[in-house]
Amino acid sequence: MILVTTEGISGKDLEMLGMVKGSTIQTVNAFRDIGAGLKTLVGGELKNYNEMMNNARALATKRMVEEADAMGADAVVCVRYASASIMQSAAEVMAYGTAVKFR
Repeated sequence: MILVTTEGISGKDLEMLGMVKGSTIQTVNAFRDIGAGLKTLVGGELKNYNEMMNNARALATKRMVEEADAMGADAVVCVRYASASIMQSAAEVMAYGTAVKFR
């Protein structure tokens, strides 16, 4: 499956199939959250949260690709990511785009 952020794919004539999306809500465990809270006192990178968000993006992308596959798509164009805080230390990540088939 080809994933691009552009509206088209160079050299390809595209048939639009429709919007596809994938999402997940992720959180870190309570002990890691406490450690991250303490880290805010001294500053620095919150590696557990980076890992959580990377995993969430990967899962959301996988679910978007599965939805595109089910539609018979060859690619997804205009891929975008959005995130939102659901509650303290929990975030939703959504991947979305337009499923297309090559003509």
